[in-house]
Amino acid sequence: MTGYHIMPRFDDRWSFLYLEHGKLEKDASSLTFGGEGGETQIPINQIGLLLLGPGTSVTQAAMKTLTDNRSLICWCGEAGSRLYAHGAEAGRSSRRLLRQAMMFCNEESRVQVIRRMYQKRFPDPIPADAGLDQIRGMEGARVRALYQETSQKYGVPWERRAYDPENWDHADPVNRALSAANALLYGVCHAAILAAGYSPAIGFVHTGKMISFVYDIADLYKAETTIPAAFESAQCSGDVEIRVRGLCRDLFHEKKIMERCLPDIAEVLDARDDLAEDPEELAGRIVTLDDRTLPGSLPWERDTARPGGTVAEGDHAG
Repeated sequence: MTGYHIMPRFDDRWSFLYLEHGKLEKDASSLTFGGEGGETQIPINQIGLLLLGPGTSVTQAAMKTLTDNRSLICWCGEAGSRLYAHGAEAGRSSRRLLRQAMMFCNEESRVQVIRRMYQKRFPDPIPADAGLDQIRGMEGARVRALYQETSQKYGVPWERRAYDPENWDHADPVNRALSAANALLYGVCHAAILAAGYSPAIGFVHTGKMISFVYDIADLYKAETTIPAAFESAQCSGDVEIRVRGLCRDLFHEKKIMERCLPDIAEVLDARDDLAEDPEELAGRIVTLDDRTLPGSLPWERDTARPGGTVAEGDHAG
């Protein structure tokens, strides 16, 4: 049976696997990654998102196996920072992308998504009668206050956010560090968005760019990751870009950003089926294949599906 199939649930697979400095090959019923530390067998059905870092090469047979298994492959910078390119199987379901587009095209639902995005960044509830312009003003004031508080905490002078990509060296150290740190965060969020099957271009707060939705999601985490990392790295003279990369790497791991991205996206898009909050609604969205019932398509889709792998151990998205 052929057709478009749903993407595997990420709580049934490793959230991601990062590889660097080695060669990925097909070996019988599994994949093998060989490097200076020897060879490691990788179970194919465990990989939801594969990040290929510096110094990696991959054979055609391995790529075919990964796409047949509905894994997303991203070519990225060190430790998952930056995102240069990606590839995915053409037969994946567009269910999540269509939902995202539907939420964007409806004025009421778009406003609700924007409110949920802002609410996740506010420590206090947003008044029900607050308009979007008022909410944006509140958020702008909160961010300016956060910059000032972080400046005082680390003893780093702060005037304003200023960044000119054509004159990188003209920016002060903390602004360079912020730009470098945010670029790293965008890479992580971009990979998560692609892995989940959403479009990075369909943003709600940000619009008009090919990664507008990446900016939307990254904004959820800047206050706890890139902003403190940038100010801390700017405390000393020298190459702030190198220091901030290390700090961001540690913070992304500590704060579990990759694991949090998918549930947070589902939450702001009110995707209760992805969050498993509404079993009755989910029960009406089932497709059957070979006597197995699987989480299935939305009403306008008529897809078939293949079951994903199961996990005995590993890093779950939660």
